[in-house]
Amino acid sequence: MLLRERVQDWDTYPFSVPAIRGLNEIIFQSRICFIAGENGTGKSTLLEAIAAHYGFGGEGGNRNFNRDTTPSNHSIDPLVKALRLSFDRRTGAGFFLRAESFFNTATHIDDLGGPMSDSYGGRSLHTRSHGETFFTLLDLKFRRNGLFLLDEPEAALSPQRQLSFLVLIHDVLRKFRDAQFIVSTHSPVLLAYPEAQILSFDEGIIHEVDYEQTGSFQVAHRFLNHREQFLEELFADPPSLFEEK
Repeated sequence: MLLRERVQDWDTYPFSVPAIRGLNEIIFQSRICFIAGENGTGKSTLLEAIAAHYGFGGEGGNRNFNRDTTPSNHSIDPLVKALRLSFDRRTGAGFFLRAESFFNTATHIDDLGGPMSDSYGGRSLHTRSHGETFFTLLDLKFRRNGLFLLDEPEAALSPQRQLSFLVLIHDVLRKFRDAQFIVSTHSPVLLAYPEAQILSFDEGIIHEVDYEQTGSFQVAHRFLNHREQFLEELFADPPSLFEEK
């Protein structure tokens, strides 16, 4: 819920983003909720604000992470202060995976060493490929109750690994009744999870949509089924692919 009386300036970021400006209340009706929409619509902004409000590190991690080397992260502070969450903050359990800054998080784990490093597999996450690192983290830190926030996890995952991630989510939700996932994604593979709630940030408002209504599905579906026509329109001069029909 956005406590609108706490907003001091609606014309500055992040309240200048239409979807954030129009935010009132979001009711999560499924234990797996995807946030979809074009770049710049406010998906990551809201997810980062929820993570900060819950007490997770600004660059990712859990409540044991206080490292924040990105000054721009503080631009969301006004939104953090204006949020009210209904999640149980007493346990503090969960994890925030922020693909954009995960390299910094992995480095911080190396710096801490000892038990912290052991809890992430006993060897540096940097010794694995980017995709292997992501999946190692998902496998070690997400199999429990808690609030799990993921910002574009598909960034390092192949299509096959994305399918494996769906299996992991399914297993966690089946075994842990108090696990809640909120995932910002462009992946038509992840968005396909059965009975997931999908919130679109397109059109300047936050609204619930069906899988087939997401831009990610529509583009992928058209490309796979009409590849030659799709590419012909894409490379036309002037391009005609995204013109209004």
